[in-house]
Amino acid sequence: MKKKRVSRIVGIILIVLVLVVTIGPFLVPVPPLENTKNIDQLTDPDSQFIELNGINVHYKTWGQGESTFILLHGFGASLFSWREVTEPLSTFGTVIAYDRPAFGLTERPLEWAGESPYSPQAQTNLVIALMDELDIEKAILVGNSAGGTVAMQVALLHPERVQAIILVDAAVFAGGGAPAWSTPILKTPQMDHLGPLIARQLQAQGTEFLKTAFHDPSKITPDIFEGYQKPLQAKNWDKALWQLTVASQESGLVERLSEFAMPILVITGDDDRIVPTEQSLRLADELPNAMLSVIPQSGHLPHEESPIEFMQAVTKFLSTLK
Repeated sequence: MKKKRVSRIVGIILIVLVLVVTIGPFLVPVPPLENTKNIDQLTDPDSQFIELNGINVHYKTWGQGESTFILLHGFGASLFSWREVTEPLSTFGTVIAYDRPAFGLTERPLEWAGESPYSPQAQTNLVIALMDELDIEKAILVGNSAGGTVAMQVALLHPERVQAIILVDAAVFAGGGAPAWSTPILKTPQMDHLGPLIARQLQAQGTEFLKTAFHDPSKITPDIFEGYQKPLQAKNWDKALWQLTVASQESGLVERLSEFAMPILVITGDDDRIVPTEQSLRLADELPNAMLSVIPQSGHLPHEESPIEFMQAVTKFLSTLK
């Protein structure tokens, strides 16, 4: 009798746990976002849009000429993060910066057929689609943080389209995406319900994250804070950011560094606390054809915090290209 009683209690506990795990998340309220705006209310006078692989992509251009630079921002950023170097870069040719899916003012689809538009593969395909649509045969890809991994994936899959790469504190050895074992969990209906709440932590913690990205946070003006917060007024930004998280994967780049034959410049701040400076040093050492520039008194965003020193490094690198 005692054993039956224990078994019954254990059974009840297991049932309760199952109910908590399967039903509990749906009991957590997910209030709608407040004070959101349509994209056309957030655009700038120089904003442009282009339809690529079924997504309306927000982009801007500067300069002209055969040499083309495509700028790929990092996680939580947008093309706004390149504001200090777009004009200087345009003295060397055409500069194009766009908002990667889930960020900025680019469309945030929540339904699609086939592959997720937020997946690493889709992000790589988008770069090539942009080049095709704008009739760009070859480009110099400039990628910061997670944007650096996108640039490298494009170079691996389409080396004939990449003249050179400039990697700015690229997230190659860290922050490469969700591990494979977590994908089934992230794709459950329970996590799909809670996901937007998790994504909204970006807004709640965005200020502190940005301060961590700078060596000298006093350089972050109110206008810079506003520029980073602006895309978080777009409808469904939280749901799209969660879909990006679900679609993320480990890059696998570490095992393929020897395959990069094109010229590469690795730039890092000497005080990067997001992608530690040591990782960029290692990256430059393991790439077969890389130059290295360490910018003093700078953090994860040297193109924003130290644009003069950033352009000095880029100018020196460009002078080596044929």
